[in-house]
Amino acid sequence: MRSRFFTFISLLISFLLGGLLVYLLLMETPLFQKGVYNYVNNGVVSCDDEVTIDETGISLSVGKVYDSVVMIENIQGTTLDSTGSGFIYKKDDQYGYIMTNQHVVAGASSIVVVMSNNEEVEGRVLGSDPYLDLAVVRIPVDAVYAVATLGNSDGTNLGDTVFTVGAPLGYEYRGSITRGTMSGKNRLVTVDVSTTADYVMKVLQVDAAVNRGNSGGPLCNINGEVIGVISLKLVDDDIEGMGFAIPIEDAMTYVDSLEKGEAIERPLMGVTMANVSDTYLLLQNGITLDENISSGVVVISVSGGAEMAGLQKGDVIVKMNDEVVPNAAYLKYFLFKHAPGDVVTVTYYRDGAEHQTDITLTKSEN
Repeated sequence: MRSRFFTFISLLISFLLGGLLVYLLLMETPLFQKGVYNYVNNGVVSCDDEVTIDETGISLSVGKVYDSVVMIENIQGTTLDSTGSGFIYKKDDQYGYIMTNQHVVAGASSIVVVMSNNEEVEGRVLGSDPYLDLAVVRIPVDAVYAVATLGNSDGTNLGDTVFTVGAPLGYEYRGSITRGTMSGKNRLVTVDVSTTADYVMKVLQVDAAVNRGNSGGPLCNINGEVIGVISLKLVDDDIEGMGFAIPIEDAMTYVDSLEKGEAIERPLMGVTMANVSDTYLLLQNGITLDENISSGVVVISVSGGAEMAGLQKGDVIVKMNDEVVPNAAYLKYFLFKHAPGDVVTVTYYRDGAEHQTDITLTKSEN
């Protein structure tokens, strides 16, 4: 019994001495210091500055753009066919001007624009373009409550916080905010339409949630400035968080023409074409390829500049200037970087041999 008593006293004294030692150490070293402790001996570089993430910044930024965002109803006949989003990018004495996607307004017999305060006004499509996937809609200026501030996607870095405002799934969820990260820039994404009608878009990649109905809405930076127009997302069971937006500076390049209802002027090379992989189409046209050719664009017929440059049926185009051409979608993407009157150098194969020729581009009538 005496042995247990002395053991207890010894433990108690040790505990009190240990507590006193810790107290004295804490008196010399504050428990909570600004910055990060130095662990130089372990190879860890210290940071003496306090890092603070202000979560109110997002809500303030959302407030800057929120009332400029609208929902767009695509009416075909007397039926609501689909809904999308858009944003007011400018106004004048008579009208407000809304940027949205071409596929949001495609086929509409009338357009209804739902404002942030739930007011509904009739919109008029001034112009649209399927390759850009952009459209401009006009509304009366009296309905305009706010105009978005436009930024520039070039000033946004990978990893920066971005957010969207839109109407996913329609009226019930209009004005929804999703937040994410700038995941990639200058992505080239093939939009599947039908074989040679496919085209390539240069877009921004984000992981903010993008759903049906978000199309045409703004992608914004942390300052609440519009840096992109939401356009599409990858959909697959194995894919999450891959949405894409058209850079706002690219969109604004064409806005004057869209406002005037003018067709976007594009160059014409003078070929009808098929992908190397379009075996059935090639057989229909009596074209047999060298087995060593696995990518490129096959010439089906020629006219205009291509005919004058000496291209023939069955030639396989593999490069335009220094750009490798894997398929028809990329050929159109590289072609549309140019203007009528430009001269491009085309590399192609004929009878197993590589050739080059210069083609003067003409103006497309369509």
